[in-house]
Amino acid sequence: MSPMSDAPPASGTQVLGFESTHLVYPNGTRALESIDLTVRAGEFVSVVGPSGCGKSTLLRIASGLESASGGYTQVGANRIGYVFQDATLLPWRSVRDNIALLAELDGVPKAERYRRADEAIELVGLTGFEKHLPHMLSGGMRMRTSVARSLTLDPELFLFDEPFGALDEITRQRLGDETTRLFADRRFAGLFVTHSVSEAVYLSTRVVIMSGRPGRIVNDIEIPFDYPRDPSIRFTAEFTSLAEKISDALREAHS
Repeated sequence: MSPMSDAPPASGTQVLGFESTHLVYPNGTRALESIDLTVRAGEFVSVVGPSGCGKSTLLRIASGLESASGGYTQVGANRIGYVFQDATLLPWRSVRDNIALLAELDGVPKAERYRRADEAIELVGLTGFEKHLPHMLSGGMRMRTSVARSLTLDPELFLFDEPFGALDEITRQRLGDETTRLFADRRFAGLFVTHSVSEAVYLSTRVVIMSGRPGRIVNDIEIPFDYPRDPSIRFTAEFTSLAEKISDALREAHS
């Protein structure tokens, strides 16, 4: 299957599962405790919780960058996209060459990897900036480049480690709009770590709340809004009510 195929995994198919997953570091620190979580194709799940509760650790376990101490973790995806807190671009490579990098490392022939890069550039709104170097870009454009780089793999599972946290509010909301558009188009399984309750509500089909360390899942709240999402939904009473419900659950988990 071409990594820019139009055929996403069948909706409802389990792509990621944690069952009684826990992690204890060699120094005895318990990072995660009895995590039970399933993410299916067509679900965009955001994880919120206090700093140090193990949110990013879940992503590292899902991607294979870290191993759990016990329990069961199942990843049913051959192609995983990972967007880090920092865009992690190579400063000497242009936008187009940075975006083509993962496909290049995967051994994709040159013509095909640049075809995928050009398609991803259009998807994230970077047309016209293909030849720019990273230092010539705004923070939001660097993050778009990072997202586009993962899109060249057509990920079945997309992991986001608080990618918009360092951006100003207007740019953050704009990238949130673009992320919901990409999700509506691709319907990958998404796991998104954020400290922002409003961002979690706006992006997600579900919001998972974690306790303080050791991180446990204490609530799992469905978000009923359809995709694509109108930015004005942020100002509705239903949105505010959901944000308040999640904020209250966070305070209880951290008390």
